[in-house]
Amino acid sequence: MEEDEEEDYMSDLFVKQDVRPGLPMVRRMKEAIQKEGKQKEANERNRQKSIKEEEKERRDLVLKSALGNENKGFALLQKMGYKSGQALGKSGEGIIEPIPLNIKTGRSGLGHEELKKRKAEEKLENYRKKLHMRKQANEQATDQFRLRFKTKQEERKMEGDLRKSQRACQQLDMQKDIDVPKETWYWLEPEEEDQNNENDNEDECTSSDISVSEKLHILTAYLREHHFYCIWCGTTYEDAEDLSSNCPGDSAADHD
Repeated sequence: MEEDEEEDYMSDLFVKQDVRPGLPMVRRMKEAIQKEGKQKEANERNRQKSIKEEEKERRDLVLKSALGNENKGFALLQKMGYKSGQALGKSGEGIIEPIPLNIKTGRSGLGHEELKKRKAEEKLENYRKKLHMRKQANEQATDQFRLRFKTKQEERKMEGDLRKSQRACQQLDMQKDIDVPKETWYWLEPEEEDQNNENDNEDECTSSDISVSEKLHILTAYLREHHFYCIWCGTTYEDAEDLSSNCPGDSAADHD
């Protein structure tokens, strides 16, 4: 009769139950994680140790334990006056702890580590050499650029000095009623000529066998000998004696 009665959903027993959504799933997940952890611990306890693991455990156990009188080497040391914890040597300058064991666990042959170390050092040395060579190449390229830039500046300055000399030569020649220059390039080309002719003349001057420095040297000597004029001083002297005594020289370097 009582079993057939329906449950009273307003009773205290039913109300006290935790009916928040998702809680049964969380509880089952926690139980599953705990069960898995316990299973791993059981498997770890039941797992048979390998031969290497057993050897390592026995070796560590022996190394941690001190030598006793049953050890023949230790017994001989005691007969010679050695005491446990004392340093070796007549005056106690030797080692106290035994030399540690270097257990080789890998399959590589003897000297393999030294070979790896040597190869690493060679690789590092090659890398340093490459960096040094690259640095030298960059420095050399920078020096070459500076040299080319300096050369271009000197060429431009020399070309400007040549035009200055040509202009002075033309004025001084015309003052002496000289209508035709001694050489065509002694004078500047007329300014009224069109641009095409100027380009042609520049090409002709460039293709000439005489360089700009040679032209400047020749024209400087001509101005000094025929007009007693120094382009570096910008002065016309009275005669050759006045020029030689008052003018430092026939080049820009002499006037610096």
